[in-house]
Amino acid sequence: MSALGLRCGLGMDVHAFAEGRKLILGGVDIPHERGLDGHSDADVLAHAIADALLGAARIGDIGKLFPDTDPAYKDADSLVLLGACADAVRAAGFRIVDVDSVVAAQAPKLSPYRDQMRENLARAMGIPPENVGVKATTTEHLGFVGREEGMSAWATCLLSREGEM
Repeated sequence: MSALGLRCGLGMDVHAFAEGRKLILGGVDIPHERGLDGHSDADVLAHAIADALLGAARIGDIGKLFPDTDPAYKDADSLVLLGACADAVRAAGFRIVDVDSVVAAQAPKLSPYRDQMRENLARAMGIPPENVGVKATTTEHLGFVGREEGMSAWATCLLSREGEM
């Protein structure tokens, strides 16, 4: 543990597009012709944030807590899973100080949904929306994201040991 009781975490997730699924990002149902494929609702943003939190607390990853082999998590709401991860982080003695994230998506445009994503993610983690950053970028038509085969997301977080900072 650092002298200030601080920990940072990094999370990343990727999902391919699939026909017949809703596109859920940060708990927002975004109009698009395809959604993301996954065992849960495939919210790539919530998954990346969950892994950042769990990694910073050194308590595993989202796949360890919610394995895709468990039918209990089929089509699960990723905000509920994120909330459980935030609870596990607090149970390990940490406070969530700040979260920042970026979604890589060629389409659709995500900026109209940014504020609602921030609010949903903050509520799931039990922190103020001003402590949650959400950004979006394209990959200038490069790679699987640029070919619109899927999306990826990265997240960082800062935790502090409860009672410190």
